[in-house]
Formats: sequence, structure tokens, C-alpha cells
Amino acid sequence: MTANRDTLLAEIKASGTLNGLPTGHFIDGRWTPAAKGRSMESYDPGRGAVFAEFAAGDATDVDHAVASAKQAFTKTWRKVKPAERGRILMRAAELVRRDAARLAVVESLDSGKRLVEAEGDVRSVIRCLEYYAGAADKLQGDSLPLGPDYVGFTVEEPVGVAGQIIPWNYPISTAMRGIAPALAAGCAVVAKPAEQTPYTALLLAELLHEAGLPEGVLNVVTGRGAEAGAALVAHADVDHITFTGSVATGINVMQSAANNVTRVVLELGGKSPVVVLKDSDLDSAVQGAMDAIYENAGQICSAGSRLVIEHAIQNEFLDRLVKRVSALTLGHGLSNPDLGPVNSLQQLQKIDGHVAAARAAGNVIHAGGKVAADAKLGGGWFFEPTIVAARDSSDPLVQEEIFGPVLTVQVAHDFDEAVTLANGTDFALVAGIYTRDISKAYRFANEVDAGQVYINEYFAGGIEVPFGGNRKSGFGREKGLEGLKSYCKLKSVVARL
Repeated sequence: MTANRDTLLAEIKASGTLNGLPTGHFIDGRWTPAAKGRSMESYDPGRGAVFAEFAAGDATDVDHAVASAKQAFTKTWRKVKPAERGRILMRAAELVRRDAARLAVVESLDSGKRLVEAEGDVRSVIRCLEYYAGAADKLQGDSLPLGPDYVGFTVEEPVGVAGQIIPWNYPISTAMRGIAPALAAGCAVVAKPAEQTPYTALLLAELLHEAGLPEGVLNVVTGRGAEAGAALVAHADVDHITFTGSVATGINVMQSAANNVTRVVLELGGKSPVVVLKDSDLDSAVQGAMDAIYENAGQICSAGSRLVIEHAIQNEFLDRLVKRVSALTLGHGLSNPDLGPVNSLQQLQKIDGHVAAARAAGNVIHAGGKVAADAKLGGGWFFEPTIVAARDSSDPLVQEEIFGPVLTVQVAHDFDEAVTLANGTDFALVAGIYTRDISKAYRFANEVDAGQVYINEYFAGGIEVPFGGNRKSGFGREKGLEGLKSYCKLKSVVARL
């Protein structure tokens, strides 16, 4: 029987950590120490203190994991019937449900996010496994109309060994949104979680193995990106790479993969707009704008980090928003405050640097604007929820991804200018709009450049909805059936009768 949430929280309160956290890689169905015996420290962002150590892998460990995955794919997994792959994923969903409390607590402790958010992420993992369990035996090709003398058809085949580079902001849910469709399609996987947040990817691998996944089909190697991550994306026996992270690192991944002509899906940064028109439901729009930027302390690629507001309601809307934001509470993620810490000291300093530069340049800060100094927060990494008015569209506040609880405000005089402002960056990941005018809502969806458009509810949808960006936000799609097809290669077969 797994421990309940209260027992786990009591253990952390007493000791600052949890017993039984993995210390090695998960390779070939078993826990494996780092080849060179090295380890790394993992920090609790809410205290700014070390709570555990894990294996620091490198190219040797990656070689071991990829060899295991390649053998498992060739000799075992690709031969397993799709329906059986689905059954294994469904059993894994039940095991995640069984261990949901522990997974959520570990996720919150490791990443810093609020426990309620981590619990939601675990629920999304369960749903992801259920969705792709049901899709595993639905991958089918087409019949090609070549006339009476030929039979032509297509077959969706698994691409092979899929490498997964997992980010630190949504470790467990991002891990599964890549792992589940890859396994459903018949691929083997080598995953490299972020060095800041290794634990839930390791625990998921163990649960999938318990559910019946053959040895070597899913391997997890931990360590620094410059060592383990770089080795994985450059490996000649990796057939596909899914990367989620920054634009700069994504470019490096793409360049490295090009040497082996390896397929890539890149989910990169965003500077997504939330457009609020004067006819919108202001209460709903204020709440939506807050949720879009302050969930997970703003550390979301698709965060609504730009508020584009119609001039006629600017003052009323900002008054409401500032009042609400100024009342938000900060605290350790496990205590479920309104806003948790950011993930690392490095990230805190980056956010502070952006806002300090904005202040020095003369931008008006309506709320927050500095590192939180409340003694009750201890040594954790906290930044105040912040609202800043941008001077113009060229301001770094508008053009650069801050990746923290910082909302940039831009003012539009009408709908057309709002669309222009929404499209006014190099990013094109997500866009949202609040309006009662359905015609304007659909015009916005048509005219804005974004991979996803939300109307009157930011972050609407679920695993069924394809996700990904355009331009510097990347390319390729995860989630939905499009995410499943990312791990397939299409084969055409034609026979003369």
C-alpha cells in the first residue's frame, strides 16, 4: 500500500526529503548506477536547499541506454501486437493512479510547483496513458486508388528509438506526453529529464516496467544537458528526438540531429498574447489573464505572458487585475499558496534581470517587480507576481521570453491593432482572446499566427488537442493523434495484379 499525501508531507516536514527516491538511471528494466560513479544534487526550490542526490550520467550511460532500447525495439517491442501495447499502457495508468499521491508530492518537492498543480499534472499523466492506450490499435494506413491492375496501401510503422529531452517546468506531464505516444506507436524510448527535476521520469519508468513493459523499451538517463542530453541527441542510433526547451538549445539540438539526419519535434519558447476586447466578460477575463501567467509561477512555454487590452477598458481592467494580483500569497509549493517558487536560483536571477532592466528603461511597474524578501519564505527562490506596462512593441518585455511570473501589458485601440500586436513577436505558440463577439473570435483565430488558439478560456483542451508552435516556437505537434503520428514513418506498398 502506498503512503497517502499527509504521511508524505509529514515525512518531508520532519526530514526535508523522502525515503526511497531513485539514485541511479533506469536502463534495461533495472536501476543502474552512473558508469563513472558520479552524482548530482537536487534542490527543493521552496527552501533553496538540497534534498537528494541522483546519478550524473554521460555519453557512456547514454550508449548503454540506446543499445538497450535498440535491441528491445528490434527483438521485442515492435513485434508486440498493438492491442497488447495498449493494455500495458492502461495498466500503467492504474499504477499511476495508485501512486498518485507520491508522484505529486515528489513533483512538487523537486520542481517547486504548488502541490495542487502537481496533482493536476499527475491526473493528466493518467489521462495521457488512457488516451494512447486506446489509440495504440487505431494506427492504420490507407488504400490507394490505383485502378483494377494494382493494389496499393500505406502502413504506419514505428520510427525506432525515440530520444526524449524533458524540461524542468512540467517534468512528469511533459515526459508522458512524449513517452506514451512513442510506446503506443511501437517505438523504444530513451528519456533524459532536466537536471533540475529528474525524479518523476524515473518513477514513471519503474511503473511502466511494473505494468509489463519489456526490459529496455523505456530507459531514463539522468545528468547534465551538456553531457547526457548532448550525447543523446547526437547518437547515431537514435531515430527521432522530441525536445522541449529554449530556442537556443533547440537550435543546437536541431544542428546536432542534422549530422545523423535524425527526425526532430521541437517545442520551444513562447511570448503568447491574451487579447481582451472591450465587450468581454471582465470578471472572466481577469481570472483568465491571471491563470495564464501565474500558474506554475509563469514557468510555462505557453504562458499568456502578454496582455493585449483594448484601450476603452484599460484602466478598469488594470485596476481589477492589480488588486487581485497584489493579494496573491507566496509560499512553499507543498503548502499550496497562490504562487510557488521559481525552479532555480539561476532562473530567479534571470527573471530579476529582465524586470530590473525594464525598470531602468522607464517601464511602469503596476505590481510586484522584485525578488520576494519575506523572512517567512526562508531561503526559497521567490519572485513577486509582477505586472509591467511595455513602452512599445520593440521593448524586450514584449519580445523576449522571461519565463516567470511577469505579465507585460500592451494597449490596442481596436481589434485590428490587437491582432497586429498579437502577431508582433518571433514566437507563435499560443494565443488567447476574450470577447462576446464570436465573429471577432473566429477572425482572430484565423488571423493570428499560433499553434493553438483559446477563446474565452486560456489553456482550454486536453490530451486530445494537438500542441506545438510555429516560427521560433518550434515545429511538429505533440498530443492528440498528431502526436502519435510523430513516432511513425509511412511506408507505401504497391502490387501489380
